[in-house]
Amino acid sequence: MRGSRFEDSILSKILVVEDDPDIGGLIEHYLEKAGHQVTRIVTGTMVMPHLRSAGADLVILDLMLPGMDGLLVCQAMRNDSSTAEVPVIMLTARGEEADRIAGLELGADDYVTKPFSPKELVARVAARLRRTPAGRPTEVVRYGDITIDVDRHVIRAGDADVKLTAKEFLLLRYLVQHRGRVLSRDVLLTDVWGYQYTGGTRTVDVHIRRLREKLPVLNDAIETVKQFGYKLT
Repeated sequence: MRGSRFEDSILSKILVVEDDPDIGGLIEHYLEKAGHQVTRIVTGTMVMPHLRSAGADLVILDLMLPGMDGLLVCQAMRNDSSTAEVPVIMLTARGEEADRIAGLELGADDYVTKPFSPKELVARVAARLRRTPAGRPTEVVRYGDITIDVDRHVIRAGDADVKLTAKEFLLLRYLVQHRGRVLSRDVLLTDVWGYQYTGGTRTVDVHIRRLREKLPVLNDAIETVKQFGYKLT
């Protein structure tokens, strides 16, 4: 019976990729205390084989890893259909804006800089997991020749499939659902990212730019409202 109650209390499967044993142990302790099932691995090359065999609901990914760094791991995840939608929180000692932007451009959903508060990290994990779609009926949203299959997380422009990261997908869907409205960067961060994001509004600009690159029709359709936000016409 004790084992059954423990299994019922598990919230999600979290993969922690961290080569520092002290930091990895600290993260594992706080996540397990919050009820999550945690697996720890220490090299980037182990991530994709583990995800393909065991899966995960979320990955906490250190940037500086032996074998294969976190940026390459994140890129590999986003390029594989079986892992493209798994949320990624990047963890690193680097604090420079360029490193944060690089991670976000490759599809990371959040970015935490060491030293960090374990309780804040657990809160960010919970917030990110709440944004993971589950149990919704099939929904298809259209904008011009762009078709958004919400249930399957598939984007098509005309007859061509378009690969988007999980965050780009959610941002595009939100813009289409709120077309014609001027949306501030703070509103986009709160509603798309799912909580009061502390990494700065620059991440919105990065994701808008990536949407324009991948879907050229959005170059003119997404209007930049100076010093405020964006509007999809």
